[in-house]
Amino acid sequence: MPDSTPVRVVRELASRGYNAERDAVTLIADTPDPDAAVERVVDAAGDDALTLTAADVRDTLDDGSRTSARAADPDAASTDGGAAAHASETVGSAELPDAPAAPETGARDDTRDGTASAGASDTPARDETTRDSDRADATNRADETTTHDGRSPTPPEVAGDVTGHSTGAGEYGDFVSVFRDRYERLSKKLRGRVNHRPTDALDTMPGGSDAAIVGMVNDIRSTASGHWLIELEDTNGTFPALVMKDRDWADVVDELLLDEVIAIEGTLADDGGILFADSVHFPDVPRTYRPSTADRHVQAALVSDVHVGSQEFAGERWDAFADWLHTPEADPVEYLLVGGDMVEGVGVYPDQDEELDIVDVYEQYRAFSERLKDVPGDMEIVMIPGNHDAVRLAEPQPGFDETLRDIMSAHDARIVGNPATVTVEGVDVLMYHGVSLDEVIAEHGDESVSYDAPHNAMAQLLKKRHVAPQYGGRMRVAPEEKDYLVIDDVPDVFHTGHVHKLGIGEYHNVKLINSGSWQEQTAFQQSVNIDPDVGTAPILDLDTLDITVRMF
Repeated sequence: MPDSTPVRVVRELASRGYNAERDAVTLIADTPDPDAAVERVVDAAGDDALTLTAADVRDTLDDGSRTSARAADPDAASTDGGAAAHASETVGSAELPDAPAAPETGARDDTRDGTASAGASDTPARDETTRDSDRADATNRADETTTHDGRSPTPPEVAGDVTGHSTGAGEYGDFVSVFRDRYERLSKKLRGRVNHRPTDALDTMPGGSDAAIVGMVNDIRSTASGHWLIELEDTNGTFPALVMKDRDWADVVDELLLDEVIAIEGTLADDGGILFADSVHFPDVPRTYRPSTADRHVQAALVSDVHVGSQEFAGERWDAFADWLHTPEADPVEYLLVGGDMVEGVGVYPDQDEELDIVDVYEQYRAFSERLKDVPGDMEIVMIPGNHDAVRLAEPQPGFDETLRDIMSAHDARIVGNPATVTVEGVDVLMYHGVSLDEVIAEHGDESVSYDAPHNAMAQLLKKRHVAPQYGGRMRVAPEEKDYLVIDDVPDVFHTGHVHKLGIGEYHNVKLINSGSWQEQTAFQQSVNIDPDVGTAPILDLDTLDITVRMF
């Protein structure tokens, strides 16, 4: 071991088949010769030992063989102020990327006034040895100050996870079942707001009658006169509705996607057979919705699209993020929520192998697991898959198989399906990787719904109460016994990734967070003019739902 750091001690012990308590690692790292200390501790461990404790280390090593790192650093040992000063130096170890546009609604950008924040220092990026030394100091200080001491994050609760419940065989009847389930659940949210009539009943009503339909959008087309004809389908049949182009709300048609469930109110034509639309309703989030919050000050870091294995993986930025998590400033951060695409994957797109740093997908996950070990071991971690991960592409995506779970066992991370609702400290966070955002952005007529503002596309999904409404375009949907993509309950926070752009916003009091990426611009992104936001980690205050954007 060229440098005496807890990280290197952990890796050396792991290579010999041992886990170790955090205090045990610190005791070994504090010795004058950690290499010799590891040898002595391993030699003394029993054959059946799996986890080395601090007591094991103390029993093995002479008290005089350990030199306190804090005793050797009087500035750090004096006050908490010394630790904070060191933390400021550590989090400046990665250069700041070009700042994205100012986040919206309730987000704080720590670079706005030039004050010290993650990555805000002018200090150039330091080498691996210096970085590990910084982390060792931060870890030693954490053990002897209040940083991370005594915190006990509550294990998250998970709902809406398809993992272990996937039953669809891809047959025609399976698709009928999932779309029928979608219709039934979303139509219930609309029937109390309109005087709904089944499509077959509308055929028997007299012309000129007021009527309303709740249905799934089966077709949208323009007429020769420039009006819009929307065909809605329910369990009894289909019925057309006409939206006149001169209505002041006609641009709502630009928001519609095939297969979403809506309600249309209007008047039947004199001869029947068509409904002249007066209004369109979405399942939507009630404007009166009030989110839940934690009853103590605690934070969650939300990240996505790490893409380990890519030549463009921003490893130094991730290292700076992991270093910061070990500082006193990050002590309230008890949860890490990862929104998919942990690795770059293999065969995701043509000629991808030419852009890979690691060509074996299992080795990619091993490398990601090593990166995950760098974050504090007492954090609760929840991860969902994305379209680059080694699971099925069709949504909902179940969590990883046992082989990959064994590889990514660092810190006992919770691996769930995509999407899933994760409840942390009483706050419901809907985690969805976000492939359908491509569809929403491509189909929406308003320029405000774009890759530069992914939170606006996320708001559209909340409005539709479905994370992936349209089938048959960019989206692949797996038929299940029920539609796991319906947003039954309104979340307090909606977290996505996929588009590699930072987006912070709010919709009807629901916080919207697209967390950017940890992959520099790829050749494909350059070809479509996407400039990714790299090294961004939104930090969510669970007690206030305020959001701070950390940039590394």
